[in-house]
Amino acid sequence: MEHLEMAEDIVSDTFLLASETWGLKGLPKNPTAWLYTVSKNKALDFLKHNKIFTEKISFEIKQTQSIVNETEIDLSNKNINDSQLQMMFAICHPCIPTESQIGLSLNILCGFGVEEIADAFLSNKETIYKRLTRAKEKLREEKIKIELPGQSEINKRLETVLTTLYLLFSEGYYSTSQNTTLRKDLCVEAMRLNLMLVENEQTNTPFANALLSLMCFHSSRFEARTNQNGEIILYEDQDELLWNKELIEKGEHYLNAASFGNKLSNYHLEAAIAYWHTNKADTKDKWENILQLYNKLLQLEYSPIVALNRTYALSKANGKQEAITEAEKLNLSGNHLYHSLLGSLYKDINNTKAIHHLQIALTLAKTIPDKNILLKKIQHLEQIKNN
Repeated sequence: MEHLEMAEDIVSDTFLLASETWGLKGLPKNPTAWLYTVSKNKALDFLKHNKIFTEKISFEIKQTQSIVNETEIDLSNKNINDSQLQMMFAICHPCIPTESQIGLSLNILCGFGVEEIADAFLSNKETIYKRLTRAKEKLREEKIKIELPGQSEINKRLETVLTTLYLLFSEGYYSTSQNTTLRKDLCVEAMRLNLMLVENEQTNTPFANALLSLMCFHSSRFEARTNQNGEIILYEDQDELLWNKELIEKGEHYLNAASFGNKLSNYHLEAAIAYWHTNKADTKDKWENILQLYNKLLQLEYSPIVALNRTYALSKANGKQEAITEAEKLNLSGNHLYHSLLGSLYKDINNTKAIHHLQIALTLAKTIPDKNILLKKIQHLEQIKNN
């Protein structure tokens, strides 16, 4: 942990060299081995020539130099996965606050920038930067080792690890800081790390399975969520034939695997809601089930965004007027999704109010895809009014 910044710099330098070298000479036979070898050599070179290290460290480097050069890097999937699991749990150490654990995990493990982490926490860049800096310093002071802790400690830290993966997937599924709606690379990375937890006997818990189930259900609709121009396609307009049936089946498998034990988590309930969304039929029974799941979710842990999402299910189950009453109680005036939902709810009831809310949503929306879909809704309602 004491060499964290140095390691990050070496990684950046290695990828920069790769982009330059591979662009001229083409890909090496084993790109992964190339990256590991170059980064290892850069690390050794840094340690040998940097004067700030003590004579003891310099001596240890000399002693291990020949051993390192003679040893093949273990690039087996097991070794790589074990290393990543160790890093996940090392970062999620209780010596730093939970929010810092999550932020640092997103930064180091997943490559999130400060702005993206700030969006995930609904915070500002300066606060996040200070939080990450303090967290790194604390891990160094406590001399935290990069290793998988004992089972009891794993259970304590797993909640933070899962929260990190949830935030990573959420940012990919609906990006708030980029001019794109869907960032599949982030979603795939979250699913890959989550799968590592499920495949490891020590971390294969109902919560981990429930979260992976949720990710599978959501990712099953990737191809139907945007058109060729990257514009959002709303759920009711999606082509069900584009939904990935294999991922839906995997979601059901992991949801069943999450059913053992006696504890219910947010992930269980959100996965169940996502499961119902894999059924395109617009029936009252479907939306009533979704509404009840949202009710349980709010009882478990209140969230204004969950409450907002619940009002859409309420409109489908009990009608728009009841949903409007509940939505307006939330008064999330600074959230573009709040005004966007009210715009949809007021449509055909009071189109003037609907347009008003959509225009507010347009001023609050951050991404181009969000702005485009709101403009289309406004134009459609204005045409109806003019006719």
